[in-house]
Amino acid sequence: MTANWIHETFERTGSSIGFRIERKLDEVQSPFQKIEIYQTTDWGRLMLIDGAVMLTSRDNFLYHEMMSHPALFTHPDPKRVVIIGGGDCGTLREVLKHPGVERAVQCDIDEQVTRMSEKHFPELCESNGDPRAELLFDDGVAYMANAPADSLDLVIVDSTDPVGPAEGLFNRAFYASCFRALKADGLLVQQSESPLALLDLIAEMRAEMRAAGFAAFQTLPFPQPCYPTGWWSCTLARKSGGFDFREADARAKAFETRYYSADVHRGAQALPPFVAAGLD
Repeated sequence: MTANWIHETFERTGSSIGFRIERKLDEVQSPFQKIEIYQTTDWGRLMLIDGAVMLTSRDNFLYHEMMSHPALFTHPDPKRVVIIGGGDCGTLREVLKHPGVERAVQCDIDEQVTRMSEKHFPELCESNGDPRAELLFDDGVAYMANAPADSLDLVIVDSTDPVGPAEGLFNRAFYASCFRALKADGLLVQQSESPLALLDLIAEMRAEMRAAGFAAFQTLPFPQPCYPTGWWSCTLARKSGGFDFREADARAKAFETRYYSADVHRGAQALPPFVAAGLD
């Protein structure tokens, strides 16, 4: 931090991002990581984990909506959903906007992320008390390894970067656990970093998913100003079938979104040529 600014530096991309802050609001050192909350001048509240930007009040809707709705509208009838990570609870809130979802389990290893979110980002936690929601604080890798076979419709991996506690969520063994737990028409979606700076990582993720048994893949880019390069992505993997989504249902959805729409979903499927070539 310099003066009234916080900067996060990304060694791998040779870049950095900064936010002008008013004051520090809170800090906690959990058994896993250091979590800090700041009030910014223009981006609302800011959460850092081990010095890395996790979310801001202003732009988190982009990520949470794209991590949830494209996958939920791609699956024919999602009823049982597991979110691995997602401790800020924003993705859980979006998942539970779908009335057909009967049960959504959120499994994050660090309870303090959720407690800090409840305190400083209460708008993200509006669905925590939904009777369909179950919040677990446990190891997501172990949770998926122990999940009954053919029991889930959708697994959402809403994790931090593939370092530290999240490192085990980006390998073949974890994807194999997800594959086994998903039903025949099941779908996995994982945050997949920046297509501009980390295209090689996305290609590696997809190769590991394929080696674990998944048959088809789709990477959807979207803007995310608070993350490296300001351009992020999620990657969907299916056990079988393609990625035609329930467009009529997406257009007729009974809930509000700020970024996601049927047109945005269709547009995100049109990859820039360099991304398509890098993932071919």
